[in-house]
Amino acid sequence: MRIRGEIRGISGDGLGVLEANEREVYVPFAYPGDVVRVVSAKRRFGRRIVTDFELLGSSPLRQTPSCPHFGECGGCLWQGMKYRDQLRLKAEIFERITGISSDVRGSPRIWDFRNVSNFIVTTSGIGLKEYGNPLRVVDLEGCPVFSKRTREYLNALRGFLEESGLSPWSLRKKRGDVHYLQIKEGKFTGEVMVNLVAHVRPQGDALRAFGDYFSFADSLYWSIKADERDDPRGEPRLMAGQPYIRERIRDVTYLIHPNSFFQTNSYALALLLNAVDGFADGERVLDLYSGVGTFGVWLAKRGFAVEGVELNPFAVEMANRNAELNRVNARFHVGRAEETSIGDYGTVIVDPPRRGLRDASRPLVRSGVERIVYVSCNPKAFRLDYENYLRRAYLVQDVLLVDMFPHTPHVEAVLLLERKN
Repeated sequence: MRIRGEIRGISGDGLGVLEANEREVYVPFAYPGDVVRVVSAKRRFGRRIVTDFELLGSSPLRQTPSCPHFGECGGCLWQGMKYRDQLRLKAEIFERITGISSDVRGSPRIWDFRNVSNFIVTTSGIGLKEYGNPLRVVDLEGCPVFSKRTREYLNALRGFLEESGLSPWSLRKKRGDVHYLQIKEGKFTGEVMVNLVAHVRPQGDALRAFGDYFSFADSLYWSIKADERDDPRGEPRLMAGQPYIRERIRDVTYLIHPNSFFQTNSYALALLLNAVDGFADGERVLDLYSGVGTFGVWLAKRGFAVEGVELNPFAVEMANRNAELNRVNARFHVGRAEETSIGDYGTVIVDPPRRGLRDASRPLVRSGVERIVYVSCNPKAFRLDYENYLRRAYLVQDVLLVDMFPHTPHVEAVLLLERKN
């Protein structure tokens, strides 16, 4: 393609937008003010996505990325952009999608902040998938957004594979022994969980080598994966150490397990929790989509009586363990958000999956609850929930954005909705 020009905008998913022949071309890893020449592109999801370009002139937004894999790895589209400009553009994208302007709180740390990473183990490399190419993996030596210990973890894995003779996964042939290495860290406790996700059971020399190479782990798991999907899910088996690691956010301790979801940025999590706490009111709180009790236990620690509802039985078990560990007035039970009867609560907290509330909006609209605190990682889903359902009974009174995901276009929003008079 013989297209060159200046990046004039940024798309909702963080790609640079280049106008070419009255059409838009989308350029990953390019920012407003960059001058580029397109080398190649492909059509994907109805858009023309650039797969290779030459940078002719640098935007004033640019900085030198910290990772040598920047531009290949799909993890950090915005690592080449100055952090203050990342925050500004996140707020602009959120307002463009929702029509709501908001302040944004930056992450206290923008390096070594992720408390979990899932490294895919393949015949072509060990690391993360290449941006836009599901069949290629960037062979990592380290990861500056995850942990200073990434090299240690990956070297342990490579040594284990060599000694055990177990084979990495083939993305093309869909076969192999080891598929993922998942590492979880307690950033404030220093505890480490290692979870090897494999298609074979541990035995013999492989079992002994596993314990030797990962002897630094406080919690050591081997998970059996029964499907061919590229995700780090399996049936975990504790091999050594403790069944959980702990994370400490201010005065609250959370238990972490291979099968439990926890917010990925421990350093910014306190900002998110404080935002939810600041919007909550009344004595009783209903925590829908309560997960492992991240919000519910925090609010209970601050004097609220909390009831949580969550579809995943294991997450409910973890939430009740967290409530017991922190000695707070919070109870969690299994249930569907859309089938939950909204009783006499001062505040309802909702933290739905990326698809949003959808039908779960209906009981909220029918209820008499005065305020909803909506936590959203997807502004498009929030906009649909609000325009289609929630605005019939509620108005957005306040909002705060918290950057849980530095070097990406994603941002977490906390919105206060109050019932109309």
